[in-house]
Amino acid sequence: MRIPVNTASHQYDVVIGNGILREAIQSHKEAIEKADHLILLTDEHVWNAQGDYFKHNFPYPFEVFIMPPGESCKSFENYFQVQTFLLEKNCTRKSFIFAFGGGAVGDLAGFVAATFMRGIPFIQIPTTILAHDSAVGGKTAINHPQGKNMIGAFYQPQAVIYDTNFLSTLNDKEIRSGMAEVIKHALISNKDWLQELMQYTITELDTNSLVEHLKKGIEVKAKIVEEDETEQSVRKFLNFGHTYGHAIEAASGYGGISHGESVMIGMVYALLLSSRYGKVSRDFTKEFLRFANNQGYPFERVADLSFEELTPYLLKDKKNEYGVLRFVLLKEIGQPFVQSIELAECREIDLEFRQLLEEVRK
Repeated sequence: MRIPVNTASHQYDVVIGNGILREAIQSHKEAIEKADHLILLTDEHVWNAQGDYFKHNFPYPFEVFIMPPGESCKSFENYFQVQTFLLEKNCTRKSFIFAFGGGAVGDLAGFVAATFMRGIPFIQIPTTILAHDSAVGGKTAINHPQGKNMIGAFYQPQAVIYDTNFLSTLNDKEIRSGMAEVIKHALISNKDWLQELMQYTITELDTNSLVEHLKKGIEVKAKIVEEDETEQSVRKFLNFGHTYGHAIEAASGYGGISHGESVMIGMVYALLLSSRYGKVSRDFTKEFLRFANNQGYPFERVADLSFEELTPYLLKDKKNEYGVLRFVLLKEIGQPFVQSIELAECREIDLEFRQLLEEVRK
């Protein structure tokens, strides 16, 4: 199946299906055959697990640069090493990058593509559920020790090729991480879809159901990105759960907790705030927290970190304006908006969150 993404700067398709890699790559034959170098950027875990399948189904000669796994590939040092590799291979503006991996690989590879010789084409080939979100929309970035995704660019891929064959090797932690973003898409768009998701044990979804939910998630994101490519308005809605979630992730040390797990924690926090500024009830938030806790999301991480430890990261959130924190909240399920929040109120909600966790665990 194909999902078109029509942004102001570029139109491309997200192609989803099982075993589609070779056919989807060949559909870009004209552009690929014009390239002087084909460079694959991946990480060691992905390459060890999926490299043979990739080599068998990629019908062109290519060179590969294997990076450290997870968020560690989004460091300044690795970014520099990749740029050095491209220069040593005599890559030019006619070279072509393929991002083969999860969200971190896609973010890094996209930023490399955006900045090498001021921009060369790239294709996203995601291998995780989480990347159904990160591979679409053109956000690229690397991390800084003081904040996640602080250095980056909006730079759209030529295509996203989502071969669901890669998802078969994911463990439960990776499934939970990816499904958090699917659940986020439901929270900001469709109450009925959310209620459906809350009936599942998400680590036990069959492939057909999973693909259908991924398709819905990509369609939600594509619609928003088409309206606001560079996050001036409605694209901020896609950050629901990310403000507090990014603080948890950064304070834990990147890799200590997965991005999706952090976002799930952040969404419960945002739902508590939404009860103050919207019509989301505390009872619903408690029901949602019970659902998420039963799925195995690591809410114990909240108890491991004090609000004081989270504060520096909250204050560095990219949505903040003129020193005021800006949170994506819900008027109701499916109706997001952005609200300015004082730090003192963030502290109050943090305490309320910790109390709610105690209630759910009794």
